[in-house]
Amino acid sequence: QVQLVESGGGLVQTGGSLRLSCAASARQFSLYTMGWFRQAPGKGREFLAAIHWSSDTTYYVDSVKGRFTISRDNAKNTVYLQMNNLTPEDTAVYYCAADRLISIATLAQGSVNNWGKGTLVTVSS
Repeated sequence: QVQLVESGGGLVQTGGSLRLSCAASARQFSLYTMGWFRQAPGKGREFLAAIHWSSDTTYYVDSVKGRFTISRDNAKNTVYLQMNNLTPEDTAVYYCAADRLISIATLAQGSVNNWGKGTLVTVSS
């Protein structure tokens, strides 16, 4: 099992930016497709973005496209989520997810074995 630890959450004003990090304990991290989800108060979990293990292909949901950027550093076993132009609607707990050799589509469905405990992002108006 892979341990995922998110960091970088906090309080930011509308229009501000944050960069989330997710450090993974995985051996052969480069073989893991990585993604980010969030869960706002009273709502279900929402897929946001993913980066494929082999091609570094990325995918974003429409609500964050153009504002969020996912990237990875295989040498540091870390995936990042750069979030710009934040709004109060982005307030949520953000979770990192990962699994070995899976497609982005599979990860986007939440069919993954490894989840972090989350980091809280609060955007004030």
